[in-house]
Amino acid sequence: MIEVEIKKKLASFSLDAAFKGGEGVTALFGRSGAGKSTIVKAIAGLIRPDAGVIRVGDTTFFDSSKRTDLPVHRRRVGIVFQDGRLFPHLTVRQNLLYGFARAKGEKRVTLDAVIGVLDIAALLERRPVSLSGGERQRVALGRALLSQPRLLLMDEPLASLDEGRKAELLPYFERLNTEFGIPILYVSHDVDEVVRVASDVVLLEQGRVLAAGPLGEVTARLDLPPGAEAFGSGVVLECLIERHEADSSLTILATALGPVRVALMDRAAGSRLSIRIAARDVALALEVPAGISVQNIFQGSIVEVGHFAGHVMRLKLAVGSGFLLSEVTVDAARRLRLVPGLEVVALVKSVAIGR
Repeated sequence: MIEVEIKKKLASFSLDAAFKGGEGVTALFGRSGAGKSTIVKAIAGLIRPDAGVIRVGDTTFFDSSKRTDLPVHRRRVGIVFQDGRLFPHLTVRQNLLYGFARAKGEKRVTLDAVIGVLDIAALLERRPVSLSGGERQRVALGRALLSQPRLLLMDEPLASLDEGRKAELLPYFERLNTEFGIPILYVSHDVDEVVRVASDVVLLEQGRVLAAGPLGEVTARLDLPPGAEAFGSGVVLECLIERHEADSSLTILATALGPVRVALMDRAAGSRLSIRIAARDVALALEVPAGISVQNIFQGSIVEVGHFAGHVMRLKLAVGSGFLLSEVTVDAARRLRLVPGLEVVALVKSVAIGR
């Protein structure tokens, strides 16, 4: 369990944030300047809060009321930054073993396990200058894991990479918590990235927490406050890949909504994954339209209506054994007379559905 309740006044910025995270991956999400990196630095011990409490498990890192402030080396926190920060004069193997050799106590994370999970055996005798951006980040991650951390901090680890390198790294990130059992605090401003790796999310804006909790619950709220627009409302669905239809370039997913069609995926049938359907990508109709390109057409009913930013209405729909969210203009809601209990048709383009 991660518990953070801190205040910090900087020259042009004031942080006042409180949240809790579980044993999985907790994402800090927000625009640049929201306070994400300041929180990471405070947890790591790189800056001292003006007041508050920071606890990880049964260890108190900081408590202003009790004058507790553990030094960095006693916090046992692994950090992965945007640029990897590997030692250029050391080989990959030497970089990996740097933290391992200095770690105190039981060494639960082994070199062989890290090499296997991160697929870096072929890189061991190379130096950082010869590695791609994605390879450097995998090595930096391995070095952090081998320091035997009680908490892993990942501060926008994909921000400096292109889309190809991000796609290469995300499958490794998805496995980390399951493979090593280390809680992770993951900083990002990319919604799709958060959906793929996180179990909990904290939405930040100008140093304040807008919302926090399990990812599926936060993203499905009808009342996300102003400032959370960048994250967006929607639903996260656990899915099973039912089959691939190569001729039509589609993958069919089994979900609580029923079958969902998405662009062809490079994953084996029978695999499990999560997808996100954003509320803004769900159109509504009173009957099934004819001659339409949309692949996903669901029969449902409106169960709840809420307003968002005055001119936009957010609705919750019961579909199958699950639900969808939709955002429409107030004008559209009036014209279609969208009220709780009304039977509607929800339309979702395959290309709009994100991992």
